[in-house]
Amino acid sequence: MVMNQSSIDRVVRVMAGSVGVFTGLGLGLGSMPGALLIATGLVAVLTGVIGFCPLYAFLRINTRKV
Repeated sequence: MVMNQSSIDRVVRVMAGSVGVFTGLGLGLGSMPGALLIATGLVAVLTGVIGFCPLYAFLRINTRKV
């Protein structure tokens, strides 16, 4: 896996994903919107932390400057 996200992209993903997770937890795991927010938030945080986005790779997008 080659990193394909810039530093700004990674920070935004981690921040937005964290907001999604905490909002989803506030709504509760028993609700569909809460579960969806938690799942998408966790994906955003994970991709931000590792610096690789499979969707970016599929679409051949690279925001990282070499």
